[in-house]
Parts: sequence; C-alpha cells; structure tokens
Amino acid sequence: MSNPKGDCERLLSSVLPFARLMLDTHGEFHPYGGAMLPNGELVNIAGFDGRERPPAEETINFLKSAFAAAGKQGQYIATALVYDVRVTLPASGEKSDAIAVALDHRDAYSVIVLFPYKMENGKAVIGSAFANRGEAKIFPAN
Repeated sequence: MSNPKGDCERLLSSVLPFARLMLDTHGEFHPYGGAMLPNGELVNIAGFDGRERPPAEETINFLKSAFAAAGKQGQYIATALVYDVRVTLPASGEKSDAIAVALDHRDAYSVIVLFPYKMENGKAVIGSAFANRGEAKIFPAN
C-alpha cells in the first residue's frame, strides 16, 4: 500500500543533512535534489549545465523539468528539490533565510517544508519547521 507522506518524510530525512553541512562549511548551498525509485531506493540528484555557478533559479527550473520528465516515465515515485529562500515566519511575521524542501509524490502528495535558519559563528542554527502546500507539478494527475 502506498504511503506518500511516509515516503516523502524518508526522502526529506535523506536530503536535508547536505544543506546543513553546506551551510556550516560554506555559509551557502546550491539547489540540489533527491528522488525515491520505485523499489524504495533513495538517490541524490544534482543539476549541472557545465557552468561553475549557474543562477539558482536556472538550476531549480532544470531540476523541476528533469523530475517531471522522469516522473512521467515512472522512474521516480517521489522527488525532493532543496533550495535556499527568504520566507516570512508565520509566528512573528519576520523575514528569515530558510532551507526549502519541495516534496512531490506520484500519489498526489505535494508539500514544501521550510526550515528557517540563521548563521551564528559560522554555523547554521535551524529554527522550527513549517510547511506549505506544494505546486504538484512533478507528477501528472492520474
């Protein structure tokens, strides 16, 4: 039986540590992703177009297109796109940097989990996560 939320939580747990590592090591990270194969295996995915530092928005769009193409062919059952954003915190209304993880599952589950953070002494201090409805554009509607 399908468990879209559970699959996405497992995928989230596998992709999030790399963003934290990059923030702690370099103070930033570039968009990247991960996916779950039909057999449940998790894979890491990077978007590379030959340039050393392409604009983040181009990498995000490239990864979204690649995920959608693979999803349409049945290569993935879930995808995670990880990128850096500025958000308004729901509790305080303040602006914050955040790690965004856009999770999509072939069984009509789509959510963006946001992990606000601030840099203190060269390390990322992660705040309370919150979620928003996702775009649901990776997997075609059944």
